[in-house]
Amino acid sequence: MIIPLTPTRRAIAFTIPELLVASGLGGIIIAALAVSLVFCTRSFLAMGNYMELNKSSLNCIDRISRDIREARSLQSFNSNRLVFLDFNSNQMTFTWDMNTKQLTRTQSGTNSVLLKNCDYLAFNISQRTPTNGVFGFYPATNNATICKLVDVSWRCYRTIYGRKINTESVQTAKIVLRN
Repeated sequence: MIIPLTPTRRAIAFTIPELLVASGLGGIIIAALAVSLVFCTRSFLAMGNYMELNKSSLNCIDRISRDIREARSLQSFNSNRLVFLDFNSNQMTFTWDMNTKQLTRTQSGTNSVLLKNCDYLAFNISQRTPTNGVFGFYPATNNATICKLVDVSWRCYRTIYGRKINTESVQTAKIVLRN
């Protein structure tokens, strides 16, 4: 005996066009969720990188400022290296290595890395006398004995998934020797 299809019996199954439309809409929704998940993940990683860059930059500038202000005199100068003499007659050196992309502080044979992944770093020295009409100081013309102000600038980066993504804007500070 054949059971006739009644409207209630027809309502419990999908037709092929309904199944195709539902599958297509479901695929679009899943794809949209996957794209937003990838975007959100990258955004969270980028924010974490920026926070880490800011934290390391602040720690570095605090350390450099304290050490330079406590130094007795500048012994030698290069655009990527400063050598100071502290009040205990110990040498203190700040060196940026372009190959390793690190800023290192050396004192009494102890090395400590202050910055990593540093694309650019430059030291400049000046006299304490301000120039006329602009916010600047007269350069010390590579003469370490008349240096009273050290200008340091750098730019660091972080990676996401092995690619250099976040680059922090140039950090800069003008530090006056207190001697």
